[in-house]
Formats: sequence, C-alpha cells, structure tokens
Amino acid sequence: MNHHRSFGNVRLTEQRTILRLAIVISIALSGLPLKAEESATPIDYQRQIKPLLAQHCYACHGPDRDGQDNDLRLDRREDAVASAIVPRDPDSSSLLERIETEDEDLRMPPPDTKKPGLDSQEVALLRRWIREGAPFEEHWAHRPPRRVPRDGAVHQWTRGPVDDFIADAQTELGLTPANAADRRTLIRRLSLDLIGLPPTEQEVAAFLQDQSPGAYQRVVDRLLASPHFGERMAVYWLDLVRYADTGGYHGDNDRNHAPFRDYVVEAFNENVSYDRFIREQLAGDLLPNATRREKIASGFNRLNMTTREGGAQPKEYMAIYAADRVRNTGSIFLGLTLGCCQCHDHKFDPYTMRDFYSMAAFFADVKETLVGVQKPIALLDQQQTQRIHDLDEVMSAAKTVLEGESDAWDRAQAAWERKEKPASDLGWQSPAGMIISSEAETEFETLEDGSKLALGERSASDTYLIDLPVPAAGLSAFELELLPHPSLPRQGPGRAGNGNLVLSECELWQGDNRLAFAEAIASHSQSGWEIEKSIDQDVHTGWAIRPKVGERLTAYFALAKPLAANQEGKVQLRLRQLYGSGYVIGRLKLRTTAAEKPLDAIKPRLPYKAVYDVLAQNETLRSAEDTRLLRDHFRRTASETASVRKVIQDAVAEKKQIENTARKVLVTMAEKPRVVRILARGDWQDETGEVVQPAVPESLGSIKAVDGQRPGRLELAGWLADPENPLTSRVFVNRLWKLMFGRGLVHSLGDFGSQGSLPTHPELLDFLARDFIDSGWDIKQLLRQMVTSSVYRQSSDTTEGQLTEDPDNLWLARQGRFRLDAEMVRDNALALSGLLVPAIGGESVRPYQPEGYLAHLNFPPRTYKHDEGENQYRRGLYTFWQRTFLHPAMALFDAPSREECTVTRPQSNTPLQALLLLNDPSYVEAARALAVRILREGGNDDAARLEYLFQRALARNIESAEREVLIALLTKHRDHYRQHPEQAEALGQNGLHQAPTEFDPVELAAWTNAARTVLNLHETITRN
Repeated sequence: MNHHRSFGNVRLTEQRTILRLAIVISIALSGLPLKAEESATPIDYQRQIKPLLAQHCYACHGPDRDGQDNDLRLDRREDAVASAIVPRDPDSSSLLERIETEDEDLRMPPPDTKKPGLDSQEVALLRRWIREGAPFEEHWAHRPPRRVPRDGAVHQWTRGPVDDFIADAQTELGLTPANAADRRTLIRRLSLDLIGLPPTEQEVAAFLQDQSPGAYQRVVDRLLASPHFGERMAVYWLDLVRYADTGGYHGDNDRNHAPFRDYVVEAFNENVSYDRFIREQLAGDLLPNATRREKIASGFNRLNMTTREGGAQPKEYMAIYAADRVRNTGSIFLGLTLGCCQCHDHKFDPYTMRDFYSMAAFFADVKETLVGVQKPIALLDQQQTQRIHDLDEVMSAAKTVLEGESDAWDRAQAAWERKEKPASDLGWQSPAGMIISSEAETEFETLEDGSKLALGERSASDTYLIDLPVPAAGLSAFELELLPHPSLPRQGPGRAGNGNLVLSECELWQGDNRLAFAEAIASHSQSGWEIEKSIDQDVHTGWAIRPKVGERLTAYFALAKPLAANQEGKVQLRLRQLYGSGYVIGRLKLRTTAAEKPLDAIKPRLPYKAVYDVLAQNETLRSAEDTRLLRDHFRRTASETASVRKVIQDAVAEKKQIENTARKVLVTMAEKPRVVRILARGDWQDETGEVVQPAVPESLGSIKAVDGQRPGRLELAGWLADPENPLTSRVFVNRLWKLMFGRGLVHSLGDFGSQGSLPTHPELLDFLARDFIDSGWDIKQLLRQMVTSSVYRQSSDTTEGQLTEDPDNLWLARQGRFRLDAEMVRDNALALSGLLVPAIGGESVRPYQPEGYLAHLNFPPRTYKHDEGENQYRRGLYTFWQRTFLHPAMALFDAPSREECTVTRPQSNTPLQALLLLNDPSYVEAARALAVRILREGGNDDAARLEYLFQRALARNIESAEREVLIALLTKHRDHYRQHPEQAEALGQNGLHQAPTEFDPVELAAWTNAARTVLNLHETITRN
C-alpha cells in the first residue's frame, strides 16, 4: 500500500449515523446477521462495502483525483488489488493493516483529515469481503434492469408480481400487511392520486353499490381516462422541468410557456409513450417534418431561467444556461447529480468534468438570446396557417410587380429625380486641419473617406475632443455622422458589446466660451433619448441609437449665433459619453457649413439622406448600388406605385394582426452549434480548456455517430430512451411509485449514484422498469399495475407495533398518508364548493393574492390584478408561476419556485397553513359556496346537513363526537351573527362569487364557518 499521506480537499459530509443505519438495512435486505463473521451469505459489495469506502476513504483515494497526490484508488478493483488488497488474504492486505494500526503516522484515515475511524464491526465486514475475494460489483443503477426469476412462496394476499415482491420482503422480516382500506377511502385515494380531485358523492355512492367483479378496476380505468389525469401528472412533471411563467433572474419578467404546460397535460392524457415524450421535449424541433405540437414540446429546452439585466455578460450566461441544462437533464431523466462535475470530477461516482461539458455540447445548437428578451413564436392553428400562406403569396406577387420592369414607372422616376435634385449641397465640407483626441487617451485611425475610427480597448466613459480651425467661410452648422465598421461590435457605430452608443453631451467651445445651439436634428431618435437632449447639459440624458446598430446615422447641430467669415482662431467640439459603461462612439465623420438656415433645407429630406446624397451627385458618377438605391426609394414612395404598395401593406397588416392574436410560446430552434470547452473550475472566462464534442458520460456508454455526423439532441433522446439504458426507466418508475405511495423504492429520487439511497426492493424496481419498457413505455399501464395491487389498497392506519418495527414504512406493511400538494389543496376546496371551473388548458391565471406582494419587483415595477370571472376558479396547475415571488398560498404549502429541477417537494406543517385555510379569500369564498350547497342539497336539519358535508368533503359518515362539536359551533355562530348582522352581510360579500339572496344571511354565515372548519381539517387536505 502507498504509505504517502494525502491531505487533499475533504468535502465529505459526516454521515456516520446514517451510514450505519444504511448498513443495518442493507444487511437486513441481504438476509445477513449483523455479525459479519458468522454468516455464510456472501458480502454484498454495493450495499455493505462501497458505502464504507466512500465514507472513510474516497476523499483521498476516490474517483476525483483533484488534490489527491497519491496513486491509490479504492473505487476501482484493478488499482486496489495492485496496491492495497490481496484477495482472499486479509492478513496480507495493507488496507486492513493501515486501518487497524495504532501508529497515528500510518493509520488510515489519517487523524488530520477528521474522518472517523472504522469500528470493529466495519473492519470485520472488510475482512470477510477480502477473504471472499474482494469482488467489486458494478453499481446497481448502472446495470440494465432485468426480470429476476422469483422463487418465493405463494402469498394469498397478493394480486400479482408487485405484491409478490413486497410480500417476500415482509415475510423475511416478520411483518404482516395491513388490512385493505374501506371502499370509501379507496375511491378517495384513487381519485386524489390519479386526477388530483376528490370524488363526488355520486361517484362514491356508485362505487359502494357496485359489488360486481371488476368494480375497482373500472374506477381505475375511468380515472385514467379522465382529462384531469393529465393535469394531475403535469403538476409533478412541471416541477421536474422547472416550468414557470417568468424568467427568474433580475426583473423576473414574464415569459409565455403556457402552451408547453398544455402540451404536457395533453401528452399524459393521450398516454404518449415515455420514450416519445422524451424525444419530443429534448428534440421535437429536430424530428422529421416537426409538427406544431412537437415544436411546442421542444420548449422544454427553453424553460431555464434567463436574464435581461443591463450589463450582464452574454458569455457568462451562455455558461450558466449550458450548466443548467446538464444538471436538469441529469436529474430529470437519469437521477444523476451531474452538477457536481461543473467544477471538478465527481467525488463518489464515475462522472468527470469532461462528461459534464460533453453533455453540455448536446445543447450548443439551441438558439437563444443570452442576455435580453427571449423571442417567442406565434402558434397558428390550421386556419390561421393557411391564411398566412395565402397572404405570403399575395405579398410575393405584389413585390414581383413592384420590383419588375415598368417603362411608365421609369419615366415617372426620371421626372422625380429632376424635380428633387438638390440645387446646392449648402457648402458642406470636411474641415481642413481637424485634430481629434480623447480624455481617455483613445487612439484614432483616419480612414480613406476622412472618418475617424477609435482603436484599442474601449473605456467605461470618454470625451472626444475635436479641434478645428474656423472655416474661412464661417460656421453656421456642423454635420456629425456615426458610421458602421467591421471592426466594431455588431458593426457599430458604437463600441458597446451590442454596437450601441450614447451621446450624453455635445458642446462647441471657442476658447473659454461655450457656443449655444439653436436646434439639433437627427436621422434617428429613440423614445426617451431624443437628439435635443444631448445639448441640454443633463448628463443623464442623451442620444442612443441601439435600434439602428450597424447603420449610418447622422445628426445636425445649428449654432444660435453663426461664426463670421474669415474669423481667425479655432473651435473645439466635445462629444461626451457619461451614461452607462462603455457606450462610446466607434467611428465618426464631421462636416461643416456656413450656409444660412441649413437645417431648414435638410429637415424634409433627412430621413432619406442617403438618397439625396446620391441625387446631389453627377449622374455619370453614380454606381450600380446608387442607381438601385434611387429606384427602390422611388418605388417605395411614389404615388404611381401606391396601389401595389397598398396590397402589400394590407397583407402585412393582416398577417401581423393574426400573429399578434395568436398564442405565443418559446420553442427550440437549432443553429450552428457553439464551441464548448471544459471550463477549469467552472470559470466561464477561461478559454484555455479543451474543446469537447457531444457525448454521454463515458461510464454509461456512448452514442455512435451516424456517417460521422456530430450527435445532437435527437441522438441524446434516443440514448435516454434506449431499452438498455440502466437509469431512465428505473428513475421514472421510482417517481411514479413515490406519487402512489408517498415514498420511492429508492428514497433519493434525484440521486441514483453511490451516495444515494439503496433500493429497498431492488427486484421489484427492476421488474417494474423492465415491464415498463416491454409495454412500450406505457405510463397508464404502469400506474394501473401499481394501483390495482394489494399493497396499494392497504389501509394507511398505523399501529404502535408498525411504528416500532418500521417507522418509515420502508417495507410497505401499510399505505402512505401525506398532505396534498399545494395546487391540490386549493383544487380540493374549489371542487367541494362547486366553484371549480374544470376547463383544460389556456393561459395562466391569477387568483386572489395579497395587495403589495410584488412591491419589490422592479425592471419594471409590477402590480398584480387578480382575474375576474371563470379564470378565478381554475385549477392550481394554471396559476401564474412567478419564480421570485411565488403565489404565497403555493409557497406556504411547499410548492417550489422552479428555479431548478425539483424531484420531490418538502412536506411542512405550520400554523400559517391553518391560518391561510381559514382566512384566505379563496377558501372563505369556497366555504361560503359550500355552505350554499349544504343549505340547498343537505336536507332540512343540522344533523342531515352535517352528514351531507362530511360525505361531500371526506367521503365518509360523520362521527357522533364530530357532530356534537359542529352543532355547538353552529349555535355559537348563529348567536353571534344575530347580534352582529352586519358581519354576516360582510361575510357574504367576500370574493367575486355572490351569495344568493334566498338564504338568511345569519344562517349562511353560520354554515360558512362550519364549512371553513371542515375544509381546514387535517383529514380534508390529506390523502389517506
């Protein structure tokens, strides 16, 4: 064994207690007694040995070699056997020698690492393992799922393979399954699990009365066929893919993804196979003849957070977006913690930085705005698409006419040229002896046309100083041209990264005197940045030209008092940029004139300056480009062509109107892939890393290039959905199991690596995963298999014995019991009240929300206006998802912000939740609407009405103790509201839903409070 001590970076979490618990569980699973030396059953490397090595040894001898200055690796058998382990001879193995030695200088792990030493039981396990030959097995999740022949006993309790695997483990551990739940509980459980809504009284009654064989299966099939099934499944999938209606960063501005959400609902309802579901989302835009729906599905790649913050670095966000997609793809489909590899090789799993950036390369073709507004596309239906096609043909035909040969139009153009030819160029000339300098010491190059091009590094702000002798003819105005150039960002004429510039001040000085301007005009101005503001001595205003980057722009400044002819001396023009950072001029040209009132002659033709510059030339000097410019301008403006232009204008207007009214959504569009490098320590500014091509993690296989072509997102999707991929089916099966039982067969839903939980029932997990693949990735069939099992139908009632023997219900000797998700809590109240609007799909909606909740949102400031009418009562799935300020009722019930993939929501229990259920306008309004139903449909006395309330809300009969409490509550509130009728009236005004006038306000208010109480019950918001 290498005796060199390693003191590399130790980032391991101390998990001794958890590890020991895992080992105990692992031993129990394997049928091994705790005393390792006494059993003949072989040691299980994955369950018993690898956790020990990972906990105590991997920090210095694991897969991440960064900072490890030794050659020994204990994660690979060939290395371990070469240096530290002698198979079948533990006494000769230096691994044990170094672990057991009393010499602190030699003991492993070294005391200085603060890692705990192994206890005698753990050492005994290692010794037995080495004696058995020190086998290293591949990680369980890296082996393709296989059906394991089952040779266990037949259990009368079971209804199929799912139950058989569960029963085998229970029998081995001496556990007894719980009794079946009663039929009322079963139908409520099924309804909440499969559609996220409670059953109606009629559905409960029908199920209770149907005692024929197959009654339960028929309920399952009805719920799986419900359009609300897709809504229930979408809630979980949208957590995974981090769906939201806003960008997340900085101003957290709105972004329309609602059509993608509707696609998810539709896909689950149609039972789209999971492999197709993966392909459509990762690469729907790349599928042959991609449909509208497949393009919408590709919006999966655009669900990441984005920024519009001024000054943000595009290259930095390119790295951020790429890393986000790798992390989330790894979590969503593979259950891998690939995010660890952004800065270093994984500490515990065989994934490297190369793997991370090679995965990022799959998404390098995604076209997106790195910093700025993301551009959605319009979703056109079939009729709109056909109309757009017809309009395009009309426009094409009209443009052909407009651009075609026409003797009549040519004669009209010749007459126009004679009429419009400038009589004089007003004496504009480039000043002789002009000198330009810069306060920031910018250097300038003089180009052939006399313009000046700024060179070198740009400064944050600058003032250009232009010295020129007063022209002999005098000076009345000057022309400032800002010109594009290939050396400038986006052609310029500014030097900012987006080609923009901001002119904060333009001043003309003669000695110590500042000369006043009479007026200024420009060929372009931007709202809020008019050219006049650049001469108002306010450094916070100026002239910005961003919308015209890459074009020539011109500004004219007229002196209030012109300088006389033959005046000696010089003047200095100062062009100052003080707003923002780096928005300085890149290329400029200056001309002057002494003409009287020159701007009066320029104003009418300034928007077409280039045209009038050509007209002023001698015709024999015009180039072919000049000739084309005049022809195009004439035909775009002449009265002779007006009728043809109107055809085009009308078609453009109608097309725009169609596109503006169509739904918008972000989709994936492919472009030439960007270069992807390995970023040392994840540093986006480091450009020295190796360039990588798209590839999956090497330890999980490879994707073969077809005809030498670079593999892309479509090939990645195919690899994920490959039946031999060991992770994809297991991960998805495990997540559906969690939805149906409250806990996954692998508890760590997002980590199927060596630091994740071991599967409690590995054979069952593999059976379901393999069966899922063989069924054609049939999601509904997978769920049907789970919910028709006996283990699903068990009661969730818990005995003291069960809590002692299996407190976490690992072995499923009872059903799970857990609170409804945030969306379903409100859906449940709306459904019970009768207010729920069951419409499927559409734009996101805004339920009631506290006033001022968005007060801290800026860029721009936000106000919140709740929806009126039916949108107020839509399912929680459709609630507008503001990432930085998630709807408070959602946040309070543990809904995630969806900034990242969320594989499982926490389950909290706080007093604020009870306060919300009692006082939130949505729940008060729902309670009042439920009270109306009680009074209309519940019978004529309190006892009958309370029975109705419990049947509707909980699908069960009311108990006598509950009846007594609620009757006392009713009496109390009746007395109170008779004494305070104005409060009863006020309660009836809560929310948009108007209370009917047919009921006594006092009686309605009393029953509203009874309904509030029942809606607030733990049982009401719990799935049993």
